[in-house]
Amino acid sequence: MKNLIQLNQKNLAEISKVIPCPTYNRGQLKTGIVHVGIGGFHRAHEAFYTDQLLQDESITDWGICGVALLDFDTKIYKTLKEQDGLYTLIIKELDGTHTKRVIGAITDYLYAPENPNKVIEKMASPEVKIISLTITEGGYNYNEATKSFDFENPLIQHDLEHPNAPKTIFGYLTQALKLRKERGLKGITIQSCDNIQGNGHMAKRMLESYVTKAEPELLDWIASNVSFPNAMVDRITPATSALDIETLKQTSGIEDAWPVVCEPFKQWVIEDDFIAGRPAWETVGAQFVKDVVPYEKMKLSLLNAGHSVLGILGALYGYSTIDEAASNADISSFLRIYMGNEVTPTLGNLEGVNLKNYKFSLIQRFGNTYIKDQIERICSESSAKFPIFILPTVYAQLEQNGAINHAAFMVAAFAVYSLGQNEFGTQLIIKDAMASELNEKAIASQNNPTAFLEIETIFGTLKNQPSFVEAYTAAYQNIVQNGIEKSVKDMNSNVLNDI
Repeated sequence: MKNLIQLNQKNLAEISKVIPCPTYNRGQLKTGIVHVGIGGFHRAHEAFYTDQLLQDESITDWGICGVALLDFDTKIYKTLKEQDGLYTLIIKELDGTHTKRVIGAITDYLYAPENPNKVIEKMASPEVKIISLTITEGGYNYNEATKSFDFENPLIQHDLEHPNAPKTIFGYLTQALKLRKERGLKGITIQSCDNIQGNGHMAKRMLESYVTKAEPELLDWIASNVSFPNAMVDRITPATSALDIETLKQTSGIEDAWPVVCEPFKQWVIEDDFIAGRPAWETVGAQFVKDVVPYEKMKLSLLNAGHSVLGILGALYGYSTIDEAASNADISSFLRIYMGNEVTPTLGNLEGVNLKNYKFSLIQRFGNTYIKDQIERICSESSAKFPIFILPTVYAQLEQNGAINHAAFMVAAFAVYSLGQNEFGTQLIIKDAMASELNEKAIASQNNPTAFLEIETIFGTLKNQPSFVEAYTAAYQNIVQNGIEKSVKDMNSNVLNDI
């Protein structure tokens, strides 16, 4: 192998001879955005869009400061610090080729557990106009059963007792906004980039709930000085593998400790509600609209729910990647029927969207054999994903007496998955904040199938819906008695419609 080039600022000129690199002067950029959650998705999405925008060297106000919020974010923080915020984005095209470029939009990086006050001060900086978030669905601290903020969370209780040493996003935002108010600074936009319908509304509601207890005198200032635009985000971004890192070395001679891999498709639909100005992301492919709801509902109910369908079923079948599950004819048929018969009737009129083409494109994207999205990643935190991706379809269909059998089957499959073994008795690695409770209820379900539905923080009142309980119980018993493969075939039989 030829001599490797370490990815960092001083080596950019040399690296640019191999793959495209930032042409703008990163040293002249002001930090206009603080982003919390600098994982793969942010770096394949918002940071990518921003990097493209910054190629116009007259734009200097929108550098990104990435914040690693949690203790286990140490590795990404150290990697970005050592690489001057640079990383390689590897787009895995459908034909197997790789499109590579170095992204330079992240010009600063902070590790919150090491110095909470530094993060608070950065968020309160006058030049910062946007605080954006990818904190995962579970990061919003929303209790599905009570439909409200979860004040029982020990981390939230810690933040209320120790406001200057917070551990959650709500503690940080509250203290930063308090400083902005005290210093007479202009307003700021809090922009969620998470897969939650009405993510801006969710961020606002949860923050205001916390502030009501933590700093109630701040509420009026927030109402007048902070905006929370909704947004729909989309780009499949699997976890980076050791093979991805090695392939980059072999093909480009670049030593990058944490490149990001993603699919070619990308989409960002944003409500145009920025109280302190915003980047012109529309010039590099983003779409600003008045109402994001139809787009986000379509995406969450089809793409994200589709991922969960492929993930849970694929795990039980013994597959390890999403494309393997998508290439199974029975699983693919199940997904097509679910999308066509149960999700589509809930979406209403999607002006300007060819829904049939969109669903076909999802099947193609899921089946991209070069992405190798790990099922373990897709299934992680399913307890937070089901209430957002799948259960809204159930509730909508129950209201109009629509089909729910495939959604009910997925909840049953989730219960069987939570036992921790696949069809062949191989142990599953379950990464979920509620893993213990899921397993406990899954074990109880072996004698009483509806025990799993008693987890109110996930399933709310579904246990009181007779038609759903009937469909769920039948599906559960079918899976247990006949195995996942035969039960999926049974679900597909005699169904005439799909996407």
